[in-house]
Amino acid sequence: MTDDEDEPCNDCREPVSDALARTVRLTVDRSQIDSQRLCPECFAEWIDRYESEMQPDPDHTLVDDPDADIIVD
Repeated sequence: MTDDEDEPCNDCREPVSDALARTVRLTVDRSQIDSQRLCPECFAEWIDRYESEMQPDPDHTLVDDPDADIIVD
């Protein structure tokens, strides 16, 4: 494999081969917002961060307000 085939990880900037790289894409309403090419270690860290940040806060109490879901443009 040549160096031309090893692009850097977008997080740690270490070269990573295509066979090992993982791509994380963020899309909203079918429009791509962000794309990151990550090495296996940075991908594992990204997954851990995602899981911890997406867990509901145990101290968060739901508000029983019928108007809470109203969105005004």
